[in-house]
This record gives sequence, C-alpha cells and structure tokens, in this order.
Amino acid sequence: MKEAEFSRANRWLLPDGVDEVLPPRAAALELLRRELLDAWEKWGYELVMPPVIEYLDSLLIGTGPDLDLQTFKLTDQLSGRMMGVRADMTPQAARIDAHQLRRSGPARLCYLGTVLNTRPEGPGRSRNPLQLGAELFGHAGVESDVEIIALMIETLRIAGLPTPHLDIGHVGIFRALASEAGLDPDTENRMFDCLQRKAAGEISELLQDVAPGLARDRLAVLTELNGSVEVLGQAGERLAGAGDAVTAALRHLWALSSAVERHIPEVTLHFDLAELRGYRFHTGVVFAAFVPGHGQEVARGGRYDRIGEVFGRSRPATGFSADLKTLHSLGAREPQTRPRGILAPWGYAADLLAAIRDLREHGERVVVQLPGQTADPGELDCDRQLLQEGGAWKVGALNG
Repeated sequence: MKEAEFSRANRWLLPDGVDEVLPPRAAALELLRRELLDAWEKWGYELVMPPVIEYLDSLLIGTGPDLDLQTFKLTDQLSGRMMGVRADMTPQAARIDAHQLRRSGPARLCYLGTVLNTRPEGPGRSRNPLQLGAELFGHAGVESDVEIIALMIETLRIAGLPTPHLDIGHVGIFRALASEAGLDPDTENRMFDCLQRKAAGEISELLQDVAPGLARDRLAVLTELNGSVEVLGQAGERLAGAGDAVTAALRHLWALSSAVERHIPEVTLHFDLAELRGYRFHTGVVFAAFVPGHGQEVARGGRYDRIGEVFGRSRPATGFSADLKTLHSLGAREPQTRPRGILAPWGYAADLLAAIRDLREHGERVVVQLPGQTADPGELDCDRQLLQEGGAWKVGALNG
C-alpha cells in the first residue's frame, strides 16, 4: 500500500505510546481526580494549574539532563525563543512557589494534569500520563518528608491500591562518597549507571581507576547496603569516617524511619543506599512506592532543595508524583453505579423544557432525542422516558 493510501486509511491511529481515554473509564478517572483533589485540600494543599508549554530556560533550568531528554521542544512563533511542552509539573510548581507566591512560611501545592514525554518511562507506560502530585516548599526537616510520604500513601489508598512497600534511599550519600573519592564527572555518571543496575562486576572494574583507599572501599559497598532498617546500622559501621554529609544523611534516614513507622505503621520500609532515583534532580531523601504484582513503582518522590534558586528564591522542597491512569488501572475501587438516563422528546414547549430542567436539577441525567435520531436508547444509556400524560410530563418506563 502506498504511503498516501496508508495515511488516508489510518488517520485514526495515534502515535506509539500516546493513548486516549474513552467512556466509561474517562468518567471513572474524573471521579478519582475529584476525590483526590478534595482529599489534598483537607491536608492543606492548594491546587495550581501551570501552562502546558513554557520557555525552555524556565521549564528545564536546574532539573538536570534527564528531563531535557524527555521534553518536546518547538520554536515560539511570536518571540522566536525555544519552548517546551512540560514533561514534569514539579519544576513548574517550584517556579510558582519561588516567583509567583513568594510566601514567607511553608507552601503546600498540588496539581493534576497531562504531561508529554518524548519516550515512555518504562514498558507499557504512556507518553502522555495524567501526572498528579503534591509539593511542600519552605521546610527542611524530616517532618515535611513524613507528611509528603503519608499523603502519597493516602493517595494510593483512595485510588484503591493495596498497602505499598516503600523503597528509600538518599542521593546525598553517593554524592558525598563520589566527591571524597575524587571521581570526575564522567566516572561519576558511569558509576551512577552501574549502581542503578546493581552491576557489581562493572563497579569493581570501574573503581580500579580510583586511587586505593577507604574512599574507594566505601563506594564499593553501596550495592550491599540494602534491606530493612537494620541496614542503616550496617551503613554506619561500613561508611564510618566518610564525613559529615554521610553522617547527616544516615541520621536523617534513621529519623525518617522512626517517624514513618509511627505515622503509617502498616507500610513496609526497604532501604537501599545504591538507589539514586532522580539523582540529577533530587538533593536528599528519595522514595518510591511499590505494590504486589506490579514491577514498576506506582508513585515516587523525594527532596529537591534549592530548586527555586534559579527563580531568585532558594527554598527547601519535598514532594511526590504519580500517574492517575496507572493508579486507576491498578486500583480495586468499587465500580460507581448511577441511575441510567431519561430519554426526553425534542421540543420548544415551556412545560417540557421546565420538566427537563427540573429533572436535571434533581440529579437526573436527561438525554434529548434529536429530530431524526435513530440511535438505540441503550447506546444513550437510557432506561426511562419522559412522557406527557394528562397534560403533565411524567417519567415512565421506556417502551419496547
């Protein structure tokens, strides 16, 4: 088939990894969206609606190369400047906090909207997810990390997911050890890649070029430091002498573990000091939620202090994000049942229009049958009809 003929025959096709949501799933997603926004508001989080497109120098600044690669770019026809379609709403929330709101105390912001990625983030992932998230700006302590984690768990509960287990790491540990060992940027990036794949053999080979000593030994043991909270004690012993930054990071993880166990004791914690999710963006604690039967994280987050500095105001920050479509697909929410619709005739009579308006005001779904319409009432999801009896409009059974 010629390319032109193929194009005409397949104009309905969407690009790979780009999906659309049809009835009735769209209604279920919207219901979940409303429930989540209501829940976040009860926690004090205020909704923001950033633009889908921004200038690149504000959309990507301070986020590292990963987001740059995920961002579709185009030229603004009005200014000639480069623009990007947002691939992540977190930097936009940081810009709003730093430049638009400029509050003196903590700011709690939330968002829910479509983002666009150049490539899916994992097998079966969408390139146009409905990203949801919450960010807490202006507080640097463990307490704000705990609040964000607790809100993430509550979000998963509302979506109907089983209680997750949390993978927790701290990018500051690797960053401090890499600096102590004197890794150049290229070696640090290669080391980062090896740690993500837990490639112990490659790590050993890579570290052969690093000067022998305690600094190299500490880097080598990172892949072994994973497990329950007891691994933090092991890390304290095996990373002893690494410096104040490592000591502070381990102390933060101990405090976080204790606080999470008190706030949400049902959640299982797993610590992994080689887990560097979002390494080029995050500055401290990082975490991800996993549920049984699903190999990829369902939500993730962490601390990203000082991101607002590029907008003229450096603030500590922590937050989480997830994909609404993924949460809905994995959730076990009770199906929402609603009364089926009422089929009403078309007309201009004042009493007919008043009857339709009254039914809708009382929560009924009324579908007007347009002139010449031949659709089956079942396609319109109607099981009743509006009939005129004795000079009055009444709801009755659908004939046939």
